This record gives sequence, structure tokens and C-alpha cells, in this order.
Amino acid sequence: QVQLVESGGALVQPGGSLRLSCAASGSIFRLYAMAWYRQAPGKQREWVATISTSATTNYLDSVKGRFTISRDNAKNTMYLQMDSLKPEDTAVYYCNVNISSFLGRREYWGQGTQVTVSS
Repeated sequence: QVQLVESGGALVQPGGSLRLSCAASGSIFRLYAMAWYRQAPGKQREWVATISTSATTNYLDSVKGRFTISRDNAKNTMYLQMDSLKPEDTAVYYCNVNISSFLGRREYWGQGTQVTVSS
């Protein structure tokens, strides 16, 4: 009954920008902390950024100053604005959201969206 759908991944040149979206749908009571993770080929999934219910943000050091996480509570949607992209940002990006619903409070993951940074 609760789904997360990501969008916005694409092939982009180094130095370019992308905006990822993560939309939550279903019988949702409330969204709590929201986060982005990524997984590059052959590597473990790593945390990228988090935004709290009070809009406090935290970032992986390697993306600070280039990525901006935000949320629109009215739309149950989270965003990741990615600027000055580098080849090492290439990965599948996943959203992770703590949600309360009729099923109780639990974490949900999106299906992932591919970001490829290459010339």
C-alpha cells in the first residue's frame, strides 16, 4: 500500500546537473526522515544525504557543496539536486524514507534510478 518511485536519472556529461525525485504514495500518515543512497558497480551501497522532518540536512563529504537535498511535504516528495557532477557520481540512486501508515512505522526503499556521468 506504500510505494516510493524515483525518477530523474540519466546520462549526463561531467560538470552537468540532474534533479532526482522520490515520490511516496499510498495510505501514508506521515513521512519522517528521508534519505538518498547510491550504489556504484562493484561497490557497496553508500549513504549520500539525509533530510529530517525539520529540514535539517546532512551530506556525504564528497558531495557537500554540489548536491542539495530537499523535500515537499505537501507532495510527499523528496528531491536531490546534483550539480557539478563527476564520473565518480555514477551509480544507481535509491531513496529511503521512514513512513507511518496503516502498516505501522517502517522504512521503505525505492526501486532505484540510474545516474551515469560520462563524456
